Amino acid sequence: MTHRVWRVAVHHSEIRVRVTLSAVLATLVLATVAAALLLVAARRDVVGDMQRELAREGRRVVSVVRSGELATRDRIFASDNDLLQVVDSRGRVVAASPAMRGRPPVAFPPPPPGDDRRDGRSCDVDAPRGDCFLIVEYRADMRPEPFYVFALAPEPGLVPHPPLAVLAGLGVPFLAALAGYGTWVAVGRTLRPVDAIRRELDEITMTDLERRVPVPGRRDEVALLAESVNATLDRLEKAVARQRAFVSDVSHELRSPLTGLRMELELALADPDATDLTATLRALLANTDRVAAVADDLLALARLEANGTFQRESVDLAELTDQEVLRRPRRSRVTVFSEGPVAVHGGRAELARALTNLLDNADRHAAGEVTVVVRSEAETAVLEVIDDGAGIAPQDRERVFERFTRLAEGRHRDAGGTGLGLAISRDIAEAHGGSLVLTDRTDGLTGARFVLRLPAPRPGGRSSR
Repeated sequence: MTHRVWRVAVHHSEIRVRVTLSAVLATLVLATVAAALLLVAARRDVVGDMQRELAREGRRVVSVVRSGELATRDRIFASDNDLLQVVDSRGRVVAASPAMRGRPPVAFPPPPPGDDRRDGRSCDVDAPRGDCFLIVEYRADMRPEPFYVFALAPEPGLVPHPPLAVLAGLGVPFLAALAGYGTWVAVGRTLRPVDAIRRELDEITMTDLERRVPVPGRRDEVALLAESVNATLDRLEKAVARQRAFVSDVSHELRSPLTGLRMELELALADPDATDLTATLRALLANTDRVAAVADDLLALARLEANGTFQRESVDLAELTDQEVLRRPRRSRVTVFSEGPVAVHGGRAELARALTNLLDNADRHAAGEVTVVVRSEAETAVLEVIDDGAGIAPQDRERVFERFTRLAEGRHRDAGGTGLGLAISRDIAEAHGGSLVLTDRTDGLTGARFVLRLPAPRPGGRSSR
């Protein structure tokens, strides 16, 4: 037990570690992607701000060019950091800001036809403070030739805001650590009741099936699992109790005929000369028949419980009833009433056994007459087996369908029964999607009335089940 609990603990620890690692890795990937997108967005904002500033400076210079003020001077009044240049259509520098004086003309394509502005970047520009530059170019249409105004600025690097990059870099491992811690705590809290459930299950054996697993207070999937496990244990406990009672009943039922066989054999061996051989053989045969009947009923129950998908076919219930009534003689007179063919879809052998069990039961308890009624009712085939015996009290009408149940007041008339016939008949009815009940007679007389209902077949030949 200690080894099993230890293995369960190790297994849950592995699950906890794996889930936590998965959460950490997923958070690292997502946080890294988010940080990269944040830095890209920040750089894009910086580039946009720089291009707007360059456009503003370019438009200012274009205004100066169009006013004709550059005709008397070759410089542009600007701060030392501004990179401005005016070039004529022949590629000659007409004016420049202080930082661009003495520099060759900016090599950049002119604006396209129909537009007076071109934005872009270039790394082939001879300008200070950078290798690559953002460029905003304007065309100022003048007579006799246009002028081209260039406004430049060094292109920002991948990380234009170092504090933001540092913050993003520190945020990635922080978020991963936070996600790992939260996942570790959450998984541990989730698996804790699972550990308790598994420990309890490890300690439950066939001798203490009344134990149940603890149900967590939270209404979550684990609580539903615990309730499902407890419901399964309830069914298992009932099944085991039923199986134990069944084994005990079988042992009791077999003990009586086997004891009778042994007694007859011992008497014959003790005094062979005084033994009536014919009477002894008849007694042995009777006890053997009872053992065979119990064995046959047990095999029928086993087949029904193991596999209810027996071979099905179209069966005329009225014809089958006539065959079973005529197949062997009975003590009572049996009368069959039917309104014509009544079709059902089921197993012929199984339905025949259910009918035989009902007829034999009625024959043993009838005073002298048994009546069988076969009819159709809506989408149901109905078969009634009625006897004129003493009947069964209402409080005992469900007990007779329990296995090995024989009522005390009827034992002297039911000595040849196994106590399984009615149980088998009900199991067969339920296997066909029908029912078998015991009710009062409709004519007010005493006796038992068994009503078997089976679904009628659909037009295609299948039952309505």
